[in-house]
Amino acid sequence: MGKAVRITATGGPEVMQLVDVDPGPPGPGIVTVANRAIGLNFIDTYHRSGLYPIALPSGLGLEGAGVVAAAGEGAGFAVGDRVAYCSAGLGAYAEELNLPASRLVPVPPGIDFETAAAALLKGQTTEYLLQRAFPLQAGQTCLFHAAAGGVGLLFGQWASSLGATVIGTVGSQEKAELARAHGYQHVINYREEDVGARVRELTAGAGVPVVYDGVGRDTFQASLASLQARGLLVSFGNSSGKPEPLDLQVLAAGGSLYVTRPTLFTYTASTEELRASAAAVFAQIRSGRVRVGINQRFPLTEIAAAHAALEGRTTTGSSVVLP
Repeated sequence: MGKAVRITATGGPEVMQLVDVDPGPPGPGIVTVANRAIGLNFIDTYHRSGLYPIALPSGLGLEGAGVVAAAGEGAGFAVGDRVAYCSAGLGAYAEELNLPASRLVPVPPGIDFETAAAALLKGQTTEYLLQRAFPLQAGQTCLFHAAAGGVGLLFGQWASSLGATVIGTVGSQEKAELARAHGYQHVINYREEDVGARVRELTAGAGVPVVYDGVGRDTFQASLASLQARGLLVSFGNSSGKPEPLDLQVLAAGGSLYVTRPTLFTYTASTEELRASAAAVFAQIRSGRVRVGINQRFPLTEIAAAHAALEGRTTTGSSVVLP
């Protein structure tokens, strides 16, 4: 028996309740994971608020790291193995939970539990964005919104290590300095500058071949305005809400533009893709090319405060919840 967060209705942070839950013994192909650290991600607020509908009642949270406490037949893991997960289903806000072994990744030596829990979902998001959704190359310039966020700080380091020029947007001078310290050569304060116009200025009027936009409604038009002809808008999140419906003629007028709406889950659909992506993330961290800044830690008992901080955009870098 352990503590876990459950919701019976969608709404604000107050709908989350900490209750006693017994995960039961793991069946075939299932593993019981005793969490040591839990990742906090903006998508968690989408599930809680109802922006992304889920069946109720439900647990919350997608990401965590811990040790195998029990393993069902054919799971392929042994008790004591260090594992992490970020796409195994809802319920990570828990002291202990059962998960399909096929959605777990081994945590290599040199990576601690907090780092694994803070970096896996954001790191795998970064991996598929710059290696597969649009394979970013040395010498190219890109725009990334919310540069001081959890994905943004990982993205800036990884992209700059490839030899790309990275432009980021932020909402304050403090966040601008943080972004610059994490690989962004140019930082635009969207509260003070016209993002599209500034991107054109930085690129001698050409625009960028790709914009990575996890903000949504507030940045969507600026993203389109920043693209060069035949450029790609990778719209991978909605932290400010869903963009307005898109008139396809806007893409024609902008120069035969492209838009994609990818998800991590489709880019890690198979166990092979999942573990290859995780291995790439952990390799970047172990090499020192990517540093994971855990700037906030919340006990599981204060999960409502954690969500309030996340939605209030008062967090920087990555956050973890400690069971």
